Amino acid sequence: MIKFIDDLGIEGKRVFLRVDFNVPLDEKGEITDDNRIRAAIPTIRHAIERGARLLVASHLGRPKGEKRPEFSLAPAAKRLSELIGKEVQMAPDCIGDDVKKMALELKDGQILMLENLRFYKGETENDPAFADELASLCEVYVNDAFAVSHRAHASVVGVPERVSSCGAGFLMKKEITYFQKAMKDPERPFLAILGGAKVSSKLGAIENILPKVDILIIGGAMANTFLKAKGVAVGKSLVEDDLIETARDILKKAEDSSTEVILPVDVVVADDLSSDASYVEVNLDSIPTDKMIVDVGSKTLDRYIEAVKKAKTIVWNGPVGAFELEPFSKGTFGLAKAVGSSPALSIIGGGDTGAAIKKAGEADNVSYISTGGGAFLRLLEGKELPGFKALEKCGK
Repeated sequence: MIKFIDDLGIEGKRVFLRVDFNVPLDEKGEITDDNRIRAAIPTIRHAIERGARLLVASHLGRPKGEKRPEFSLAPAAKRLSELIGKEVQMAPDCIGDDVKKMALELKDGQILMLENLRFYKGETENDPAFADELASLCEVYVNDAFAVSHRAHASVVGVPERVSSCGAGFLMKKEITYFQKAMKDPERPFLAILGGAKVSSKLGAIENILPKVDILIIGGAMANTFLKAKGVAVGKSLVEDDLIETARDILKKAEDSSTEVILPVDVVVADDLSSDASYVEVNLDSIPTDKMIVDVGSKTLDRYIEAVKKAKTIVWNGPVGAFELEPFSKGTFGLAKAVGSSPALSIIGGGDTGAAIKKAGEADNVSYISTGGGAFLRLLEGKELPGFKALEKCGK
């Protein structure tokens, strides 16, 4: 069983807090979106208000084991300091004698931001010596970085193996609570919406979720493989031909289990994926051989909206069209507005889906937007996350 930060004795203790401060930076090194920092503030405030000596640790970008100044967490330390109105010291590194000295000198309620964990290959390789160094800095370990909890990295699994007191932060608690609400005992009808580019990336999720849901919407380019499996000529659309038989099997399983699968009945096709491409809405039997599917059509969107109106629980991962290009955003944004208007429990997972919900102006109208794309997908696949497992085993 996972403990949470409010179950732990943290007063006067050095607490290693793994967060996800992998924020976007512009060419001047300024943060362009601080949502990931804001998301961790409830856990950080709880810790410092209770006298913890806080060591905040994260990665940023892909420095690939090299100390590259453009990937420094200094801007994140500065922004965190501004947001909480309290000094955040910036360590020169994440391990080493100087860092250990700074950690040992922390007083109750003080914060030290460690430098980018991925400046060392030992982080992504879960190197025992690197994990030893990190663990030597603290007495308590807290993971509030759901977005990296599907990765067996040193700061995710190595440190909690070496610390006797561990727990999850409040952001992680939200992720666990909402996901369990949807997957363990959902209010029905239970609707899952799976979109995105490839069936291969969502195959595990489809197979795991199929027996659990009442209605399954399959959209995005991955729907093309299912359409082709049903004999639809999809022109030059993206298709995974090696998964056509698998798609047929999934549709058969759905039929046998009385799960309603909603595929596109009409589509928007274009010459190519560009905002100035010529496009037209057509029925499935009229897709030109020289065009590709870029969005769902009006009749399909109407069917999606009807399914959303029926649902009491909604889980959505993956857009249903190339929404990044304005002409092809109608399907995804229309679906987002329907989900935002629904009184159902609605959980949004995946970076693209979260971005679409925000762009459609519906972020405040859904129940929860998950902070982890890959981790959320792993949960949808029914797989155990290494970060969760490490917290459950800690101290045993």
